[in-house]
Amino acid sequence: MATRRRLAKLGAYLRPHWREATLGIIALLSVNGLGVYIPLLIRSAIDKLSESFTFSEVWHYVVLIVLLTSAMWLIRMASRLWIFGVGRQVEFELKQRIFEHLLKLEPSYFASNTTGDLISRATSDVDNIRRLLGFAVLSLANTVFAYTLTLPVMLSINVDLTLAALAVYPVMFFLVHLFSDRLRNEQSVVQEKISDISQLIQEDISGISLIKIYAQEENERRAFGRKNQQLLQANLELAKSRNILFPLIGGLANVSSLLLIFLGGTRIVSGSLAVGDFVALLLYVERLVFPTALLGFTITAYQRGEVSIDRVEAILSTTPKIQDSPDAIHLPQEEVTGQLIAKNLTYTYPGSSTPALQNLNFRIAPGEMVAIVGSIGAGKSTLANALPRLLDIDEGQLFLDGVDITKIHLGDLRDAIAYVPQDRFLFSTTIRNNIRYGEPTSEQEQVEAAATLAQIHSEIVNFPQQYDTIVGERGITLSGGQRQRTALARAMLIDSPVLILDDALSSVDNQTATAILRNLSGGRKKKTVIFITHQLSAAATADQIFVMDKGKIVQVGTQTELLQQPGLFRDLWNQHQVEELLY
Repeated sequence: MATRRRLAKLGAYLRPHWREATLGIIALLSVNGLGVYIPLLIRSAIDKLSESFTFSEVWHYVVLIVLLTSAMWLIRMASRLWIFGVGRQVEFELKQRIFEHLLKLEPSYFASNTTGDLISRATSDVDNIRRLLGFAVLSLANTVFAYTLTLPVMLSINVDLTLAALAVYPVMFFLVHLFSDRLRNEQSVVQEKISDISQLIQEDISGISLIKIYAQEENERRAFGRKNQQLLQANLELAKSRNILFPLIGGLANVSSLLLIFLGGTRIVSGSLAVGDFVALLLYVERLVFPTALLGFTITAYQRGEVSIDRVEAILSTTPKIQDSPDAIHLPQEEVTGQLIAKNLTYTYPGSSTPALQNLNFRIAPGEMVAIVGSIGAGKSTLANALPRLLDIDEGQLFLDGVDITKIHLGDLRDAIAYVPQDRFLFSTTIRNNIRYGEPTSEQEQVEAAATLAQIHSEIVNFPQQYDTIVGERGITLSGGQRQRTALARAMLIDSPVLILDDALSSVDNQTATAILRNLSGGRKKKTVIFITHQLSAAATADQIFVMDKGKIVQVGTQTELLQQPGLFRDLWNQHQVEELLY
């Protein structure tokens, strides 16, 4: 069943390129047809020249054989170009499909699947499938044609010698069957170990500063050494199996030639076999040695490809949990006012029994600024992720301008909501390109205006390259506050009606944070702003404050109102005041 499913997948990969694949197969058939005809021509030449030897006859056969072998070479090259080209096309399309599919998957998928493993599947495994559809298909087709065209001719020449020469081949195929499961399992282990080592390299490169700060180079070297040793061991196990199987296949193939030489020689001496027939049979057996010996490498390519098909299809068969519903509606950005309503909003992370959000109810008016405060783990970031549907929330719980967000086209919903998450990720490009990531065609004036609103423009112009400064991987060349404000400028540039800041001002001082919030609350077209913060002094600028605890909103009001009533906010405020005095 699994094999049939994999073959069906291979057929699906090949279907768009059936013309090129067909041409390649036809070319291979032609090559093998010529390969069968040439030994017959040599037999005819030997028989004829043994009766009357003339140089003109010799040259006739020499020229004819040279022309036919040259034609074989040209057609074989064409077949390789067509078939290998199909493999390369499938490789290109699979990588494109994987990348496009990954873009559709929700963030939680990447939390449960490591980056190194996904990279390995999109590169190493796709490369194995390319080899399967190129080298393996060519070798398998060549082997099938070689046997089906050669065997009938050999049997027509001499049945006994043909059967004797091919007597060892059933043993060969039994060995292949015996080793097939072992090779598949060992190849699967190798692919897993490659994924493990890719993940370690990716993490260590991303966290190189942390490694150096804590002087953990030696520990990381040992960790890499262990994983590298595991990969070496897996490769050695696979190599041992291959080095047992393939020489056995090649040796058995050569035994058939030795049998033919021994038995054929005695027949020639007794006069029951013509020299031309013997030479033709010998050429045919030699002709079968190469595809038979190559069968081992074909098996390896197939085993690798078989494992890789499963690993690649595991990605492609994953259905995105967050996608447009069949009855999704369009909501143009210019028509969005920014009203947000929650009705009994509840969300539990997969695998958890405790809700991260419990029966939240609130109404945020268009253009209103709302601060969300609370202790760590209260559900603040979960709420921020729910609003742009980064989480798979149920319908009928969150509404934008009165429309259920699960019924809005994802593109329209996320155009309407600009979101600055906690990790403030920056791409390894210029500051300009990072700021205009959401609007790549923005002019310099628009980029500078957004940077000014985010209180980062004055610092950028002091950099030697100004807006052309390369920020490095994940923005490593910038300070934490600069990364936060660059990410904020990126969100400001797209000018969405709703802006969510998830602790996006934690690395800037209170004065700068207050200035940024004042910029957001001003202007002709006010945004609906939701900002999560631990800076309670900055929350004072908000129109209302939501206080969260254990997934619930336990208090709502302005700063003045909340300070006048006992509760979590006043406790947090008193703690904040003590910290201000200490620091």
